[in-house]
Amino acid sequence: MTPHTPSFRRRALLTAIEGLPLALLLALCLVLGVMAPTFFQWDNLRNILLQTAVTGILATGMTFVLLTAGVDLSVGAIMFVCSAVGGKLIFQGAPFWPVLLFILVLAALYGLLNGLLIARFKIMAFIVTLATLYLGRGLGLWITETRAMNLPDLFYQLGASRFVGIPMPVLVLIIVVLLAYVTLHHTPLGRQIYAVGGDIEAARKAGISTRTVLVSAYVICGLCAGLAAIVALCQTPAVSPSFGKDREFAAIAAAVLGGTSLFGGKGRVFPGTLLGAVLIQTVENGLNILNTNPYLYPIITSGIIFLAVLVDSLRKLNDPSRAP
Repeated sequence: MTPHTPSFRRRALLTAIEGLPLALLLALCLVLGVMAPTFFQWDNLRNILLQTAVTGILATGMTFVLLTAGVDLSVGAIMFVCSAVGGKLIFQGAPFWPVLLFILVLAALYGLLNGLLIARFKIMAFIVTLATLYLGRGLGLWITETRAMNLPDLFYQLGASRFVGIPMPVLVLIIVVLLAYVTLHHTPLGRQIYAVGGDIEAARKAGISTRTVLVSAYVICGLCAGLAAIVALCQTPAVSPSFGKDREFAAIAAAVLGGTSLFGGKGRVFPGTLLGAVLIQTVENGLNILNTNPYLYPIITSGIIFLAVLVDSLRKLNDPSRAP
């Protein structure tokens, strides 16, 4: 293969596209460091890591469903309704740790509902999770009566705790990414998820229970949403009517920017999804320290989502494995 062959050029372009998120992150850090000298201060870098925890955990769960060629638009609503239920239980005198466990169980059951509707009844993932997004939002507003709930300091104390010097939210993110990486690359379920996303009919003919795989992916995604809700509550112990709103878009963008294909079958949680989450959170942090007009945030967010889709499309077009 010579540097002039189409295949070589395609591989070179694909390599450049794959390295784009890292290049963007480095360029962004350089620009922010010049425009705001406080950007590279340790306290600010620590804040970026802490703020990345929720997005990173959500994006890790989202990676599982994207790998199956699906999508979950309900993760923000899962965060909201599970936190609302947990907050009500806390106010009624329920013990702290069992409530946290219940949040995780409820989130996993929500993911199970999504998975069963998609796998059993063959309804498009976009439609199912859009419907359950509104369902979760409605239930959460009904439970909270559209009022903010301030939770006990136990949440904040848990969030401020450290293990060998690592803040709890960052530690949870590390554990989640590690478990997801092991699951995807060193277990039969992980290999089956890639197979289903690559070609569901071929996976079915190979004897893979595609329904089980799809349901498992959505349960994992729901579980990650519940865990993200707990981490978010530990950072800001209050459930507001906007809790978890639009989190799903940041999660999708982070996963896709990190190399996970919207078409399924390709992607990695490490370093891909994690890098995408750090990139998105760095953008948000930069907007804050530069005192950017808040009305520009949605415009910039839409630009990030468009960039993620564009990168994924270019990645697909230049993937040698898809070449005729």
